[in-house]
This record gives sequence, C-alpha cells and structure tokens, in this order.
Amino acid sequence: MRAFARVVAELDGRGRTRLARLRGESPLLLRQTQAQDAVATVYLVGGAAGPLGGDDFRLEVEVRPNATLHLHTVAASIALPAHSGARSRFVVSATVATGGALHWLPEQVVAVAGCRHTTSSVVDVEENGSLLWRDELICGRHDEDPGDATVATSVRYAGRPLLRQALTVGPRADGWAGPAVLGAARATGSLLRIRPGAPPCAPRLLGPTAVRMPLAGPASLVTATADDAHTLRAYLA
Repeated sequence: MRAFARVVAELDGRGRTRLARLRGESPLLLRQTQAQDAVATVYLVGGAAGPLGGDDFRLEVEVRPNATLHLHTVAASIALPAHSGARSRFVVSATVATGGALHWLPEQVVAVAGCRHTTSSVVDVEENGSLLWRDELICGRHDEDPGDATVATSVRYAGRPLLRQALTVGPRADGWAGPAVLGAARATGSLLRIRPGAPPCAPRLLGPTAVRMPLAGPASLVTATADDAHTLRAYLA
C-alpha cells in the first residue's frame, strides 16, 4: 500500500497559525484539533493496522514563517511482517522557515518479530526556526524479539548539517543488543531541541541510561535507553 500526506502551516492576518494545506490518504489520515494559543495541532490517525511489509508511507510538512505547528500520532506504529518479506517504509520530510516552530511528537514505533521496517526523517530548519523532534523505537512486543528496523534522522539548521543519526536493530544487525549499543534495553529514543536565542546547555545526566548533550548552534539532544516504553517516555518528555 502507498499513501501520501501533506501539511502546510502558515500565519494568518490575525497572528494565528492556520493550515493552508491538509491532505491525507488512507491510512495516513490527518485530523486537526481546536487551535489554542495561535498554535495549529494536527494528529495523524492510522486508518489501518501497520505499517505492513511492502507499505510505503510518506509525510511532507511545511511550516512557513512565524507559524507554529504541533504534530502527533494517536497511537503507536506497529511494524508488521509480510509473507513476502518486503520492507515497509515511513518517510517524513519537513521544512521550518524563519520564525516558525514545529513540534513532531509521535507515539512509538514497535518493531514486531519478523518485520523489516525503516523510518526515515529529513528536516531542514532555517535560521531562527525552532524544532522539537522525538524518535522512539520499541524492540518487539512483550516477551518478543524484534524484527529488523531502522530509524534514521537527518537535520539541517541554517543550511548546515546539525544531526545525522541512525540505529538498526534486529537479527540482521550485528551487535545491536551488545553493551556498545542497547545491551538489554528494549526501548530507545531521542529528543532534539532547536531553540534560537537559548543559552548553550551543559551536558547533563538525566538518569542511569539517559543524557542530554549540547549540539552546534542553539540545539541539544537527549538520548536514552530503557527497559520499557513508559520509562523511555519519562526521559523524553
């Protein structure tokens, strides 16, 4: 199954964010909630289970100057295997203009046994744009080994590379469960903040398996592992 969705947020004449474009195809269904404090909030609603092996989902997000958009999903994405062994993909492309702000705070990706799945995100933030970006991966359901899953994120700020990271887990990824990667952890994720004008943050240990580190420019990155999704979310809230 192939599906495409697009969101464009812009400022109206009254200083509020409006959605100039809101387009979705099943199962990528987009629903806007009531605007508050000049912020547009959109939820991605899955119209079917999955992604299933062979699915190709693409989401494009554009935040225009001085607009603010919050994007969420209503439930975790359960990456399921296909009999053919085909890979599923969810590709997110986002741009944030000067003065704009994007919060991408989806629920977790769960890599079910036997799946082959890739989540890939590319984000371009102009100077003085703001970003809050969360990625979370859960390695299998309860008492289950994960399938093959990759989460990759690439972010540019003011025309320069800011963050490029990728993690692959599963039977085809050598060493992912070793002490140099996840060890015994079943959940992992990160939270990237870009806040123009904010003072540089100092490295800080947030817990036994979570740390916040400064990045070049007005940015910081929290990286964490945990035994379960609940504990991970506490680190990345």
